[in-house]
Amino acid sequence: MTSCLWAADPVTEYVSQRHQAILKEFAALVEIPNVTADLPNVRRNAEAIRRMFEQRGIPTRLLTIKDYAPIVFGEIKTPGATRTVNFYAHYDGMPVDPSEWINKQPFLAELRDTANKPIPLEQTRYNPEWRLYNRASADDKAPIMAMAIALDAIKALGLKHKSNIRFFFEGEEEAGSTHLTEYLEAHKDLVKGDLWLICDGPLHQNRQQSVVFGVRGVTSLNLTVYGPKRGLHSGHYGGWVPNPNQRMVRLLSTFTDGEGHILVKDFYKGIIPFNASELAAITKIPNVEEMLKEELGLAETEGDGKRLFETYSRPTLNLRGVGGGGIGKTATNVIPAEANATLDIRLVKGLDWKTQVDRVRAHIVAQGYLVLDREPTDAERRKHAKIAKLTAREGYNSVRTPLDLPIVNEVVKIVESVTGPVVLIPSHGGSVPLAMFEEVTKMPLVMVPIVNHDNNQHAPNENLRLQNLWDGIRVMTALLANL
Repeated sequence: MTSCLWAADPVTEYVSQRHQAILKEFAALVEIPNVTADLPNVRRNAEAIRRMFEQRGIPTRLLTIKDYAPIVFGEIKTPGATRTVNFYAHYDGMPVDPSEWINKQPFLAELRDTANKPIPLEQTRYNPEWRLYNRASADDKAPIMAMAIALDAIKALGLKHKSNIRFFFEGEEEAGSTHLTEYLEAHKDLVKGDLWLICDGPLHQNRQQSVVFGVRGVTSLNLTVYGPKRGLHSGHYGGWVPNPNQRMVRLLSTFTDGEGHILVKDFYKGIIPFNASELAAITKIPNVEEMLKEELGLAETEGDGKRLFETYSRPTLNLRGVGGGGIGKTATNVIPAEANATLDIRLVKGLDWKTQVDRVRAHIVAQGYLVLDREPTDAERRKHAKIAKLTAREGYNSVRTPLDLPIVNEVVKIVESVTGPVVLIPSHGGSVPLAMFEEVTKMPLVMVPIVNHDNNQHAPNENLRLQNLWDGIRVMTALLANL
């Protein structure tokens, strides 16, 4: 888009006149429950998004394989276009515990003011600092909504597309994109093109627009440590029967040194560090560490004094949760039968998720455990003093796109024409299944996030700051019309 067009900013004017209608449509979308495991509602989401884009004149259909969550696929064929750009987002969301949400209703689209008080969704004027609370309001339905409204703006303002455009919206991202590779392989003709533009994740913490060139990979582990075959009275048997909770705690304590360094043998072996251009980009990322320490109530951090974005060059082994028996009001005088823990591994360039799982398994064996991928038999219980079960969810590896690709630099320039200078981030700390796209389609990938960093992604009270939605629509309009 020309500089004079954006100086006049007709998109902002177009959007500002439609704030109420946009939020009403968005609320209807986010109020459809979308927990990945809830397949009937996931399908409802896919159908709702298909209708959204069909109503905007985009030929859209659902790609299905077996009983997997559908892919919502839409396509704009532009006469004379010499390239194709694929826009990706996901419409599924993380599980919810209603008791942890401020209004106890994770799928009620609730608008809250700057004092965090609920207010009616319909307003004559909207404070840009107000927030819409709902699961997936930020991760990741916001970009889908921004794209839909961007299509409206392009049509209303008489703008034109330059490239062929494809929309590819996934319904299993929060479960590890288990079937994404199968979808990509089955529909290679539909996804072949020149660039994947990934619309997921948050902006830089200072609210400055970001363009992100990579992500860490991820897998998750479920670990069980076994005690007696049934729970036992702690008075009758305590001090004689080993307690699996205590053994789990001791085992988990061997994974790290307590200062952020992972002690699993060879866990860091094979890392491809940031190159010179990536390190140079990191030095230009605005400092947010002190702001975050204040925001999060932290007196210290890990990472050997490195800045936040520097630590994304290292893998992590994160303890998501641990449990066995009861606590607080549910506690009983019992030695539990087992203790359970769930962990995730974030991978960096050069590491394979299966190898990292094998390294964790070998570490547990080195602590004296028989490690199984199933329940132990009675004979195994009698023979082995320490038994653990370890299972891993299908994972994917890290991807980093070179910072100097011409088409990627074009993305940066288009975004900057709308937002001003952007923060170039070599890798996000989180994970998106870029590795599957790269492996199957052999296309470069770049991420353009739009949501606020403090959106409570994956946590209770997820929210979207309204200004992020308005700005996101402008960014998506520029990309859809100019890339």
